[in-house]
Amino acid sequence: MTVDAAALLDLTDASVVANPYPAFAALRAQAPVAWHSGLGQWVATSHAACSQVLRDRGLGRVFREREPQDAWDTFNWLHAESILDSEPPKHTRLRRLVQSAFSRGHVARLGPRIEALTAGLLVGCRQRLESEGSFDVISDLAEPLPVLVIAELLGWPEQDRHLLRPWSQAIVRMYEVNRTAEEDEAAQRACGEFAAYVETLAAQRVSMGSADGPDDLLADLVAVREGGDRLSTRELVATAVLLLNAGHEASVNGFGNGLASLVASGRDPGRVAPLVEEMLRHDSPLQLFERTATREVVVADVRIREGQKISALLGAGNRDPAVFESPDEFRPDRDPNPHLAFGAGIHFCIGAPLARLELATSVAALLAELGPLEVVESVRRPTFVLRGYERLSVRSA
Repeated sequence: MTVDAAALLDLTDASVVANPYPAFAALRAQAPVAWHSGLGQWVATSHAACSQVLRDRGLGRVFREREPQDAWDTFNWLHAESILDSEPPKHTRLRRLVQSAFSRGHVARLGPRIEALTAGLLVGCRQRLESEGSFDVISDLAEPLPVLVIAELLGWPEQDRHLLRPWSQAIVRMYEVNRTAEEDEAAQRACGEFAAYVETLAAQRVSMGSADGPDDLLADLVAVREGGDRLSTRELVATAVLLLNAGHEASVNGFGNGLASLVASGRDPGRVAPLVEEMLRHDSPLQLFERTATREVVVADVRIREGQKISALLGAGNRDPAVFESPDEFRPDRDPNPHLAFGAGIHFCIGAPLARLELATSVAALLAELGPLEVVESVRRPTFVLRGYERLSVRSA
């Protein structure tokens, strides 16, 4: 019997978007891969099927330009020239160049700076806790921290760092299932402004030269060479924009979702390393990763024809009982924990080491300074693909 995933996973239902996990479980029990008439594509819900979708070389990231071209021009090339929306051999080349710049010690050097930035934000959290009785862990810590970290990484001018979060939030709305015309227009403006700013910064790095310029990732992206190869201006700009969008949104949502899960569990957080992995698994910040069949592929006995799309529902795969014992429980000491929150295969998140460092540093500092915590008020974002909180007010328990 053919299963229509839309009947069990109705993404027009606000209650399903707010808590998709019961629908994931019901759909997985019916079929690990099913056609979703609402999305117009196949969806994978088991860990094994999601893993194959992420790794199978017969499935690729095939970017289709938005129309009309004049309105979406910058949005289109920001995606076409990025690592995320390219396949080998282009992807191999881009990832090699970007990884070469990343591997010059930038993440390791950021460790002490992340600690200092977290400490500064926690001062404000404590002041708000003392004056108001609670604080919003999203707006007071989880949102500003990754923006500050990415700004430090790229060498973004301090006086203009307030521009980053609005640009990122406008652009990532384009990945959601339901959008408005106003949100489309906001994304178009954000892409143009963001790309123009990064291009200006890159030109400054070029004019300074490696000897006199700052020691930041943007400078290394400008200077990186593999033989005679280098990043084009558009590839460099697309990389910087991707780092902000992916790094910021995943970090904010991973922190908020994970902290809410920890508090609700009532468990001792234990060691920070396994705690961070469980925060990412239990309520994944990214719920859907789309691929397109470049040839016929069989996933969980389902034939995906060339040109058809299939998405890995990462939150579903991360709660598969075939892989995770009591998957709906939040276990801070869960080990092993082969979650898919960072993806898998050639598109495994290039910023995963930085995201893990940022989460481990900030969560450990928050709990040591102000924990244990209890939730006073929580408001979910009305989004499915990028899952997170608009507000998560907490106080010391």
